[in-house]
Amino acid sequence: MALIQCHFYSEVLELNTTMTVILPQHTNTQIGKQNVSDDGNYPTLYLLHGRTDDDTIWLRRTSIERYVAPLGLAVIMPQVHLSYYTDMAYGNRYFTFISEELPSIAQSFFHLSNEREDNFVAGLSMGGYGAMKLALRHPDRFSAAASLSGVLDIANETWFRTNKSYPLIFGEDSIKGSDNDLLWLLEKCDKMEEPKPKLYQCCGTEDFLYEQNSVFRQTCEKMSFDYTYEEGPGTHDWAYWDAKIQDVLTWLPLRQS
Repeated sequence: MALIQCHFYSEVLELNTTMTVILPQHTNTQIGKQNVSDDGNYPTLYLLHGRTDDDTIWLRRTSIERYVAPLGLAVIMPQVHLSYYTDMAYGNRYFTFISEELPSIAQSFFHLSNEREDNFVAGLSMGGYGAMKLALRHPDRFSAAASLSGVLDIANETWFRTNKSYPLIFGEDSIKGSDNDLLWLLEKCDKMEEPKPKLYQCCGTEDFLYEQNSVFRQTCEKMSFDYTYEEGPGTHDWAYWDAKIQDVLTWLPLRQS
């Protein structure tokens, strides 16, 4: 695998930002790794960080580089700060950046497929929210989305009002029934005739977000999505996410070359 950190100027954010990238690489002699690569455009996983982290965190806390080596899968890990992958009420347009500018820039830098069937998104905690929002708002561009311990019922009034950063991100008004409300997006996407993204959700039963994940699961089960849910012992920590990202990679609908 090739590991790259890109520094670039975002016209949407009007600032310099970074993304960390893992690319398939032709190698035969790397000890302890089985690498797969071809000469085409790579399927791509956009892998999103949580609220206290950055674009380097998946590499520092998991073995993601080793896990994707045999898959021929590119991984794009962007930096979005504490934005909840949202066009902020008082801040930058991070959803526009992540949904429009980032894929365009990444595909111009690297040999990445722009076909829906080859593009996936996943994330943990805040990134789980971002992953589901990205796929549900753009089901024409992402064929699968995975949330690991995600913040999935963000429009819940009690949760919303007790998080002091939320008004800066989402504004003062309720986000229920808006494009930032995942439960509303599930219903909206479910009514579409176009192909829907496959959804994967997992959460540890000791996680403080378990109740939110239960609400999201109950909503999904009433709808027509190709939906996978897993739960078991676990808290909001990297031991859990390092194990579950391997399950996500196994679940991804990668096309056979």
